[in-house]
This record gives sequence, C-alpha cells and structure tokens, in this order.
Amino acid sequence: MHTYKTHYKHLLKLGIPIMIGQLGMIILSFADTMMVGQYDTNALAAASFVNNLFNLVIIFSTGFSYGLTPIVGSLFGQGEAQKIGEKLKNSILTNGITALLLMLIMFILYLNIDQLGQPEELLPLIRPYYLTLLISLLFVLFFNAFRQFSEGITDTIMPMCILLGGNLLNIFGNWILIYGKLGLPEMGLLGAGISTLISRMVMLLVFVVVFFYTRRYAIYRQGFRNALINRKDCIHIAKMGFPIGLQMGMESASFSLSAIMVGWIGTIALASHQVMITISQFGFMLYYGMAAAVAVRTSNFYGNNDRKGCQTAAKAGFRLILLMSIVVSIVVLLLRNHLGGLFSDNEKVIRIVAQLVIPFVIYQFGDGLQINYSNALRGISDVKMVSIIAFVAYFLISLPAAFIFAFVLEWGLFGIWCSYPLGLTTAGILFWLRFRRNFVN
Repeated sequence: MHTYKTHYKHLLKLGIPIMIGQLGMIILSFADTMMVGQYDTNALAAASFVNNLFNLVIIFSTGFSYGLTPIVGSLFGQGEAQKIGEKLKNSILTNGITALLLMLIMFILYLNIDQLGQPEELLPLIRPYYLTLLISLLFVLFFNAFRQFSEGITDTIMPMCILLGGNLLNIFGNWILIYGKLGLPEMGLLGAGISTLISRMVMLLVFVVVFFYTRRYAIYRQGFRNALINRKDCIHIAKMGFPIGLQMGMESASFSLSAIMVGWIGTIALASHQVMITISQFGFMLYYGMAAAVAVRTSNFYGNNDRKGCQTAAKAGFRLILLMSIVVSIVVLLLRNHLGGLFSDNEKVIRIVAQLVIPFVIYQFGDGLQINYSNALRGISDVKMVSIIAFVAYFLISLPAAFIFAFVLEWGLFGIWCSYPLGLTTAGILFWLRFRRNFVN
C-alpha cells in the first residue's frame, strides 16, 4: 500500500495539470456546442458533421505527437537534457510535414464533401466552417510538439496554463463572432471556426515565446539550438508516433466516421450525436489526462530499466481512472434528462440524448482500460501492436456493429452508440494483455 500511495501521489501531481488542461478543452467544446446550438439547430448539425471529421484528424495528430513522450521521458530519466532539445527540434519538423500531409488529405475530402450524403441544407454552413478548421491544423501539430516535450520532462503546468488561456480566448471570440458583438458582423458557425483558428495560433505563439525567451527551458534550449535536423531522429520519432496516431485515430474513427452514418438518419440525429459526443469527451479527456501521466511515469522507469516501477505505475493509473469513470457515470446518469437542454431547446434532441446516456455509461470501464494500457505501452515504447489491436477493435468490431445495430436491426442512433462498448472493451482487454506480456519472464 505504501508503494501504491507513492505512485498515486506522483501520478496525481503529473496528471492533475494535464486533466485541468483537458477539462479546459471540454469546457471549450461545451461552450462551442452550446453557443452554436442556441444560435441555430442547423448550425449545430453542421458543426457536428465537420467537428467529427476533424476530431479524427486531430486525435491522430495528437497521437502522432505522443511518439515524442517516451523518447523524452526516457532521456529525462537518464538526465540527458541536451539530447531532449535535439529531439524536440526534429519533432517540430516531423509534425510540420505530417500536418501538411493531413491538410492535403482533408482538402481532397473537402472537394468531395457533397458526396457524403449529408442533408443538402447543411452544405452552405459546412463548407466555410470546414476551411477554417483545415487551416488551423498546422498550428495544432506544432503546438503538440512543444506540449509533448514539456510533459515528457514532467512539466505539465505550462501546457495547462496555455491551453486554459487559449480556451478562454476561444470562448470570448465565439461570443463576439457568432453573435456579432462589439461592432463586428454576426457570423454564426463561421465565426466559431474563425475564433478556433485564432486561439490555436495564439497558443502556439505563446509556447514558442516561453520556450525561447524564458529561463524555464534554458537547459533544453541549448540542445535545441545546437541540434542538426537529421533523418535518423525524424524517422525514429515517426516510427514511435505513427502507430500511436493510428491507434488513437482508429479509436476516434469509431465515433467520427459513424457521424456519416448518423447523417443518413437525419439532422436531429446529427444534432443529438454532437451533444452526446461533447458530453462523452468529459470522461475521455479526464482519463487521458491521467493516462498521459502513466505514459510519462512508465517512460521514466523504463529509461532506468525499472520493470517493477513500470508495472506498478500502470496498475496505479488504472485504479485512479476506474475511480474517475465511476464518478463520471453517476453524474451523467443523474443528469441524463437535463443534459440535452444545456445545448438545445429541441425536445427531440433532449429526449434522444437521455437515451444515449445508457450505452455511454456501459462503455466507461472499457474506455478507461484501453486508455490506461495504450498509454502504458507508449511509455515503454511498445507501439508496434497498438495500431493492429485498434484496427481489430474499432474497424472490424465497432464500425460494422454500428451499421448492423442502426440499419439492419433498425435501432437508429441508439444502435450506433451501442456499438461503442464492444470496440472499446475489446481494445482495453487486448492492450492490457499486451502490456502484461512485456513483463513475463
């Protein structure tokens, strides 16, 4: 028990700032959805479709940037500050190239957006909002590189502060641009997109200034300035990040790609799906905050060849995540009849959201399990199998089940949400077994 208490203490110290930053993102998502939903139901449905597509890309890019964490965490455990700055420099280049490739893919999708079977009346709202989020991708990936460097050296406070500041700026920008305040024109959904773009640019700028012009990172700045861009480091970072990005991207795909199927059901279903996705992110981001701390702790132990420390940190992290999932489930269950009303005054939306709470609660255990142990695997640099496991769980199980439940069994949107527990729990069990396999003598 003494050993676990020590791990709980360190995990909470690392994880709470990350969770606060993640909560800031959730508050932003809540605010975006509430402001857009109160403005117009069609705007909410259009935002649902576009946000779900971009969530897939942003989750992948975030996972890709996570490849830096075990590299930095291991070097930090060995006291190699100079090398950490070198890795950051090459990570920025790798993330920039990845951003350009993702932007190209999303632009090609944009050119064919009318072929995805979405309601015709939503297309004029979808197109301009889509383009603003497309431009912002570059800034997201650069910011992620700095963030993972900072978290890898156990400095989780700085990213938290920047994220919270950026989210407040975004909410203020929404108020001005969506509704036309302070003498600016009323821009609706497009205003929300422009506000998001501006806030992401500002967050990156702040992190760059903090890194290059403050004492906080001086020891790493020297290594950064002396480092040469080299193919070896870039390939190493990409090899670490790509499987993680695929795993997280495929997990997100079980939600984001199903939004296309939701669009086949109708505008009310899309609006309800967006509300429930926003609510579900509350638990997801909390768990990921703690799991990110698990990745940092296991990478530090792994760098020192402490196998027992890796195992205990992962177990302690899952216990904390399990406790959080119980609290989240209870709160959402108690408020299920009121949650939809926070985002829309449409009675159908409110009723459907209350129904979707049931599958949401069911998948919390599996979600916590897969988040914890995928990050524990990341911490020990075992990332080759994570994308394969994700493919099986999310593409071979979750997405086909969503189609069968929704359209063959005719359960509609409720059926799509019933597919999520299957994929998430399968992934969680397989990640746990894979992690255990690393420590079998």
